Amino acid sequence: MNISIASEIAVNLLQINAIKLNPKDPFTWASGIKSPIYCDNRLLLSYPKIRNNVKKALVASADRFGDFDVIAGVATSGIPLATLMADELGKPLVYVRGKAKAHGRQNLIEGHMEKGASVLVIEDLISTGGSSLVAVKALEDAGADVKGVLAIFSYSFQTSIDNFLEAKCKLETLTNFDILLNEALKQDYINKDDLKSILKWRINPEQWLKHSVQ
Repeated sequence: MNISIASEIAVNLLQINAIKLNPKDPFTWASGIKSPIYCDNRLLLSYPKIRNNVKKALVASADRFGDFDVIAGVATSGIPLATLMADELGKPLVYVRGKAKAHGRQNLIEGHMEKGASVLVIEDLISTGGSSLVAVKALEDAGADVKGVLAIFSYSFQTSIDNFLEAKCKLETLTNFDILLNEALKQDYINKDDLKSILKWRINPEQWLKHSVQ
């Protein structure tokens, strides 16, 4: 990871509220977990300058995976990012659904991909890594040689680290939780007490509120 680029991307995401930090008034995730952080990287698509910064960073980071034939976006948030990259690099594009269509050809993978093609998977966010690794398996089952997963941001949960190690799948991100918190602290987006609370959350999200002062 290029620390300079990672810091710039983290600042960009904070600037447009694609990532919000609020330990005193936490967010509720779809899973029901209370969280001091909320990430919606889809917002960057509405900001051309930041969108271009992210595209350039993704293209530069792709070199870490060696040569690949096809770019695959994970539905839905990974699709526009993969499209930007594929257009910039002149590569074929496919995308992987969360589940197969219930009608028509019942495709799980949309687009044309030759068996044996080497594929780079693009995702916007890594939490546990579950959805990304489901996409990886779908591509491998279709005969692809998956080079790894490239994403914008990771919460850096130990669970996700373990999941990618178990799957023997390479993961790279443009920025991550620790770099984001460092930049947020430097910009007075959060204070040191906030930082301590957010770090406790990452260790044990399910139990975090029970040990936090509201």
